[in-house]
Amino acid sequence: MSSLPIDIDVLSVQQLQQSGTDFLLLDCRKPEEYGTASIAGSTLIPMSELQERIGEIGGDPNRHIVVHCHHGGRSLRVTNWLRESGFPNVQNLAGGIDAWSLEIDPSVPRY
Repeated sequence: MSSLPIDIDVLSVQQLQQSGTDFLLLDCRKPEEYGTASIAGSTLIPMSELQERIGEIGGDPNRHIVVHCHHGGRSLRVTNWLRESGFPNVQNLAGGIDAWSLEIDPSVPRY
């Protein structure tokens, strides 16, 4: 069971990036969405491919993972699935890439 809250806000993720903390920013959107807008440093594994690509997440099941999508719905499903699959330190980026664009980096296109 994770001691981390299920959601993490965009400001907290920016602080993780700026502090050099080792975590995986997992983008679970479709490739065409990623082509339109992405967060620097994120890794794209579409939700539909996650089960067969789970090995790409890395060998440490306790690694901190933050999952994001467009607004937070798909990423919440992925977060719950990963937690149930033995990755306790997974969080959902509240508001998704849309919130990132609004609050952190306006150069990321909104769609």
